[in-house]
Formats: sequence, structure tokens, C-alpha cells
Amino acid sequence: MITLIQLEYIVAVDTYRHFATAAEKCFVTQPTLSMQVKKLEEHFDLKIFDRTKQPVVPTLAGQKIIDQARKVLQESARIEQIIQEEKNDLTGDLRIGVIPTISPYLLPLFTGKLKKESPNLHLVVNEIVTEEIIRQLKMDLIDVGILVTPINENGINELPLYYEEMLIYSNKNHRFANNTSIKIKDIAASDIWLLNDGHCFRHQVVNLCNLHELKESDLPFEFEGGSLDTLIKIIDKEGGFTLIPELAAIEMGEDKKHQIQKFSKIVPLREVSLVYTRKYEKAKLLQLMADTIIATIPKSLLDKERGTIVEWR
Repeated sequence: MITLIQLEYIVAVDTYRHFATAAEKCFVTQPTLSMQVKKLEEHFDLKIFDRTKQPVVPTLAGQKIIDQARKVLQESARIEQIIQEEKNDLTGDLRIGVIPTISPYLLPLFTGKLKKESPNLHLVVNEIVTEEIIRQLKMDLIDVGILVTPINENGINELPLYYEEMLIYSNKNHRFANNTSIKIKDIAASDIWLLNDGHCFRHQVVNLCNLHELKESDLPFEFEGGSLDTLIKIIDKEGGFTLIPELAAIEMGEDKKHQIQKFSKIVPLREVSLVYTRKYEKAKLLQLMADTIIATIPKSLLDKERGTIVEWR
């Protein structure tokens, strides 16, 4: 007889590709986990994992079984969630993945309010890049992601939240400071700082400003990082400019406002959304989270029609 515990174990081994790590994550000993996986393999009379490879990988038949096991476990979890929703009892873990160019500006706005409205809810937040959010959603390692859309990813739902303008931030002595007529073509310059590859905001800037062919650089060094706050501090010290999202600009002090400029003939926007799998079993929690975010951000950011959405993917 197949048990849910056995299905949880094979999913864990597939997720972590290591029996010892899977056992640790499932809070059991490795012999216990290995024994249950072996029993399941004996029940099916086939191998689920190829143990001769490191890291361990599923066999072709094993991958099909694991994919189905994930669906069974999701549907099983849905039963418990239905009961909690009927009791209006929003409890348990809500595992959130959020990209680095959103997290420092959005999380402080809504997490406290969300926790206050649902004190029995345990928020677990990971700051990770978009591709990792997508991977972890599909592996059921997180429940929901906050990232820039559209991503048009198979099996992922997108729930748009707000639209923030892409603005120019420059050193106080830069030619852009106090300049009110900056055009898109002006940004293709050798003193622009960018986040490292893998960040959607970098790709948005590259697409918006057509920086694909930009090869020359007047920067004092190459920056390989994912923190906009670090980039801003470098610009203040070393010169140059970059693009920043609107929420980052809103929280800056008055002494830096003159270093922030808009484009003169376009309002480029990035769409920020909640993303989740189609089998999402925490629908009420997701809606509460979306409503809380929308209620805490500046109302102007809810207007999609004020500009043009810049795609990145």
C-alpha cells in the first residue's frame, strides 16, 4: 500500500538530490527514509532513483512517479486548507520568494500589517532571483513569489499588484542631475552602472535603453552584485548613474531628490505581481496578501495606464 509519507520522501529526495539531506528536511533518519523509498520501489517493482550517480537522479519511470506524487501531495494539502478556510483560520507557513530589487522596498510596507491581521500566520521570506523563484515554485519549496512580470511561464499564474516607474539616479555632479529632458537614447552611455546578469531589472534596463551593443565603459571598476542600495552608494562616491524602481526612489530622503530624474518623453513601468502555481492550495492567504500589498503602497502605483510596461523576458 502506498502512503503519503512515502510520496513525501521520494519528492524530498528528488528536490535535494541527496538521501541524507532529504531525511534531514523530513525530520527522519536516513535509514528510515531509505527503507521507505526501497519499499515503494519494491511495491512498483522498479527503481525510482539511480543511486549510481552523484547527485542521485530519478530514473525515467521514477520521474513520472515523482511528478504524480507532487500532484497527490498538493491535493492532499488542499483538504487541510479547505478546512482552515471554512473555519476562517489562516494559520501555518506562508513561504514567499521575492526578488532583491523589490524586497527592501516592499517587504517593510506590508509584512507587519499582514502579520497583524493574521497573527497565527508564519511568514518565511527568501530573497532570490526570478529564475530561482520559478524553480522553487515548481518544486513546491515556496508557496508564492513576488517578481516582475510578465514572465509567461508554463504552469505559473500571475496576479499583477502594481506598476512602478523606472527612474534615473545619478551622482549629484552628474550631467543628468537637475536635467529635465533626458531621453531614452541618452542612457546608452559608458558611465551607466548595472546589476549583474540574472536580475530582471538589469534586463529591463538593457531592453529599454538598447544597451545590447554597449561595450565601452568609463567606470572605475566592474560591479558584480544584486543590491540596488549598494549600487546607489557606489554612484554617490564614484560617479555615474543607473536606473532605479519607483519604490526605491520614494523612500529616499529629500537631500537625494534632485539626483532622481524622469524620462522626458516616456514613462517606463515595471509590472510587479504575485506568482503561484495553478495547483495553489492557499488561495485565501494569497488573496489576503495581495489585498494587503495593494492597500499599503502609494495609490499612484496602481495605475497601469500612466505609462508603458517594459518587458524583460
